[in-house]
Amino acid sequence: MARRTKEEAEQTRAQILVAARRVFHERGVSHTTLEHIAHAAGVTRGAIYWHFANKRELLQALCDDVTIPFIDRLDYTLLQDCGTDALTRIRNFMTQLVQSLDDERLRTVMEILEFKCEFVGERSEDLRDWATHSQELIAKLERTYSQAQDQGMLRADISPHCAALHTKCFLSGLMRMRLMGLPDLSSTDQLCALIDAHVRSQTCPTRAP
Repeated sequence: MARRTKEEAEQTRAQILVAARRVFHERGVSHTTLEHIAHAAGVTRGAIYWHFANKRELLQALCDDVTIPFIDRLDYTLLQDCGTDALTRIRNFMTQLVQSLDDERLRTVMEILEFKCEFVGERSEDLRDWATHSQELIAKLERTYSQAQDQGMLRADISPHCAALHTKCFLSGLMRMRLMGLPDLSSTDQLCALIDAHVRSQTCPTRAP
């Protein structure tokens, strides 16, 4: 009986997350109440409070549920795939990141965060968290570009830190424009060509393909 109760609780939590993703995307975060989500999930508000303290915690759980598996795979590509050189790892990382938007759940959550979420009031802390995550990615990129420098692959006139900032800005713009549905970015071939061009711009001329 206890096992069944646990399974039912997990199922209810999953129902709530699915409903929250849909309602946040349709109404925007600031115009969504827990009552809206409860109605969409077919549960009571009490059921939501059993799993989540408030709307902010629910949104964070929704993000974690979708993004953490992708982050783990991307971290491996960028930092741990020792079978490839540093710049190839960066290229593969960017390609996987952009192509991850083909996953409907992840794309929906990213659209919520980019276009349907206001970072004001209590949610200003989430913006600071997002900035922290960006700094963490820049540090990972800088570490990999430092390896590229050691391998003689990074341009001599650019530091690993500057290269990492350049790549983070490039990725942020590319991801945002793809989320906006820019027609020129609907083709995987076009995306890969842009990523290749970016990596070449960081590559030592004598090592460029």
